[in-house]
Amino acid sequence: MVHVRFEGRSFDLTQQELGLNGHGQDSDVKDRLARHFDVRPERFSPYVVERRPNGDLIVRPEAVYG
Repeated sequence: MVHVRFEGRSFDLTQQELGLNGHGQDSDVKDRLARHFDVRPERFSPYVVERRPNGDLIVRPEAVYG
């Protein structure tokens, strides 16, 4: 499962929907998401990809504190 927070909304996608095999680099994940949402890849540059022990991915904007 890939949980994405994008433009104020949450989306749950499967890795198969995005064409991922679970071993891609962060840049691969971001590129596939950009294609899925039909936006320029740069839109996902500031996003963080978290990998959970169960294989799920969480993609979210980088948190800024202070």
